[in-house]
Amino acid sequence: MDTLFIGRNIIRLTETDSTNSYAKALLKDVKAPEGTIVLAETQTNGRGQWGSTWIAEPLANITCSLIIAPTFLNPENHFLISKITALAIKRALAEMLPSSNYDIKIKWPNDILVNNKKIAGILIENILRANQLSNCIIGFGINVNQEEFQSLNDKACSIKTCLKTDTDKEALLAKVCSHFEALYLKLKAYKYEEVNKAYLKELLFYGQIFNYNETIAMRKQSGAIENVADNGEIHIRKSDGTLMKYLMKEISYGY
Repeated sequence: MDTLFIGRNIIRLTETDSTNSYAKALLKDVKAPEGTIVLAETQTNGRGQWGSTWIAEPLANITCSLIIAPTFLNPENHFLISKITALAIKRALAEMLPSSNYDIKIKWPNDILVNNKKIAGILIENILRANQLSNCIIGFGINVNQEEFQSLNDKACSIKTCLKTDTDKEALLAKVCSHFEALYLKLKAYKYEEVNKAYLKELLFYGQIFNYNETIAMRKQSGAIENVADNGEIHIRKSDGTLMKYLMKEISYGY
């Protein structure tokens, strides 16, 4: 691993219910070094956002959790961690999937898409002490060598379904760790604006009119994404000029 601290300590598990759950329990018992990764060959109860299940074929994909200690970060800016994680995965994938054939985009709030199909997802759990960020557990899954997604074949993909060949998972994880560390060090240097600009550049529908649903009001809307705040709030300029601000789960894409 060609990094200073991210991924230098890897806990390898044959099977666990959830790498995030394992990492959370680990932090209760020991002080894991920052940058520790919990990597599982198989997850029996992998978790996605809002209690959804992340299903991955055993041995075929990357399913892991990264432990960091961003004590320098104001809890109100917690979504910056999600931004750099998404960017790190996107940049690692871009080294393997040529832009001439594959359009890789970050989909707010927690997905990475290749040609409009989901290839990776992120679940971050924050641990606070005295109203300050103590640790973040960054769970992410990347579809690497899985070929079939059953009923989700039209919505999900993997590197193998793109390239028709197996990919070295360890090499891919090393790329993600390298990109994450570089971005994390930018956060430590308080270069938030630089991170935000890079994130928006890779964001699906940034500056483009798209259709979405307000999930609470159950209304159909259209507009263009103008920004994603550091607390995770998405800002959309509606077609009539009104600026709307939504938190996670308050909108869904497409109708």
